[in-house]
Amino acid sequence: MAGTLYLVATPIGNLQDISFRAIEILKNVEQIACEDTRHSRKLLNFYEISNKLVSYHEHNELERSDEFAEILKQGKSIAIISDAGTTGINDPGYKMVQKAYEIGATVVPIPGAVAFVNAAIASGLPTDSLFFGGFLPSKKGQRRKRLDEVKQIPATLAFYESPHRLGKSLVDCLDVLGNRQAAVARELTKLHEEIVRGELKDLAEKYSSANSKGEIVLVIERAATGEIVKNNLHTIAERVKEMEGGGIEPRAALKKAAKEFGMSKSEAYRILQSQKQ
Repeated sequence: MAGTLYLVATPIGNLQDISFRAIEILKNVEQIACEDTRHSRKLLNFYEISNKLVSYHEHNELERSDEFAEILKQGKSIAIISDAGTTGINDPGYKMVQKAYEIGATVVPIPGAVAFVNAAIASGLPTDSLFFGGFLPSKKGQRRKRLDEVKQIPATLAFYESPHRLGKSLVDCLDVLGNRQAAVARELTKLHEEIVRGELKDLAEKYSSANSKGEIVLVIERAATGEIVKNNLHTIAERVKEMEGGGIEPRAALKKAAKEFGMSKSEAYRILQSQKQ
């Protein structure tokens, strides 16, 4: 019988932010796969864990996945950890999970810290619906295009950003998304933790020349309902017309368009009718 693959969350800064269960598992698995063995060794030494560490990152993910699969086939267990936070969130991991299922191994997530979740709950913005977009593109054109793609999503937006791009990204967010409420969360759980709230206009001005350091999460208010409806008045109609032109019957086209735009069929129908009138 195949063994178990544990996906173990680690602290995002403060080494004490780890569960008793996570520590126990890390002490007892056959191997621990991590992004940077030197970085992860600090955490393991802190908790007196001496299990074998093996590097597992985006450049050797496919090769390592095959190696780990052979170990799991022997009935042994492996834990995957990231440098900080939950395994698989903006980090390698999902390919190994797929491999584990293919060979009949058990996959067990061990919960813990996630930077964008902690930033969102501390932002003061609604958390009933969250959209996490990872890191924004480094190039301005691609970044603005990405922001344009997500500007109508009916959810609070969360992105990771590097310190040297923060000011430029905030300006792009302001230009593309409009002057929404937002929060910049920096160095969460660490000594210099900082959460700054305000309008994108003010944040862009504040960080335009600031020499920011550390890990940063940018949390942005969702588009106002009126703005989404206004923008969708033509886009839903265009999408329905496009699908009808492709041979889809009107009712099915409306249902599909509503799903694409994240709203109910009845709401999409009302928007469609209001335009016709």
